Amino acid sequence: MWFTRVSIGNPVLATMVMLAFVVLGLFSYQRLAVDQFPNVDFPTVVVVMDYPGASPEIVESEVTKKIEEAVNTVAGINSLYSRSYEGTSVVIVEFNLDVDGRKAADDVREKVSLIRPMLRDEVKEPRISRFDPQSVPIFNVALISTDGKKSAQELTTWATQVLQKRLENVRGVGSVSVVGGIEREINLYLKPAALDALGITVDQVVAAVKSENQELPMGSIRSAEQERVVQINARLKRPEDFRDIVVARRGGQAVKLWQVADVTDGPQELETLALYNGQRTVLLSVQKSQGENTIAVVDGLQQALKDAAPVTPPGVKIEVNRDNSRSIRVAVANVKRTLFEGAALTILIVFLFLNS
Repeated sequence: MWFTRVSIGNPVLATMVMLAFVVLGLFSYQRLAVDQFPNVDFPTVVVVMDYPGASPEIVESEVTKKIEEAVNTVAGINSLYSRSYEGTSVVIVEFNLDVDGRKAADDVREKVSLIRPMLRDEVKEPRISRFDPQSVPIFNVALISTDGKKSAQELTTWATQVLQKRLENVRGVGSVSVVGGIEREINLYLKPAALDALGITVDQVVAAVKSENQELPMGSIRSAEQERVVQINARLKRPEDFRDIVVARRGGQAVKLWQVADVTDGPQELETLALYNGQRTVLLSVQKSQGENTIAVVDGLQQALKDAAPVTPPGVKIEVNRDNSRSIRVAVANVKRTLFEGAALTILIVFLFLNS
């Protein structure tokens, strides 16, 4: 071959070409994106609709079947199946692999919007999303009270106000969600007997609370010298202020909220629960942005946790219980070792055959 003849006749040229290939390979290797799975588009669309208070049978007949009939007319569907739960309908549409995922989601969204007016008013707006294997969390952080003095509400407050913001600022982080947290909430427990005695409905109480606890812009006042913005600052600052909200008037007397409801300042109702080794915890789940390097993102998260250590409250322990970069690091280390072993064997075989 001509390349062999040129290489034998010009050993310096052959050496420089090989060195150029080595330098180019090292340069590309440093900038090579590393992830556990390739970025593959699975054309799968999920439609979720909530029907509060409805049984699974009613959800299936009133929501699920109608969605299936509408979506079934979209071209390129491979399989369609659904699940009807109490108050929730889930329809999963799998398309053929040659179908573009974005176009499939747009087609499903268009079909669902056509049947939306035919559903009952109690049915919530549909949530239509594409299945993305890259959207799974890559990093989980658990906050544990080692001395048992910190409540779940206190852990949640520090997690959302301090740690969550630090993790969100890391390059490559898409979102940080809190699982098992309990936010502070002002609860109003109505007194049915008092409402009946005063002739006040629940809607009147809700309307009074909404109107008395809000901030509204009212325009601006202009003069020749200046312009000032006018705003109604009526948002309540303390839990005690809710007690004095005027709900209605009876016989010329104002009926206040404390007369028809008990106002309590406490945690919200428990919606999610996170346990770590059987102990109650607040979990922060991190998802990376699409196309980002998992190892680089995890390294940034680890550094953010080290920076947050000085401001961590006493008696609170930060524990990492999920790190998807570990398997990737092991796989990359195995590839590196295989590369070195292959290069060494290649050199050895060439020297044995050439005897030079």
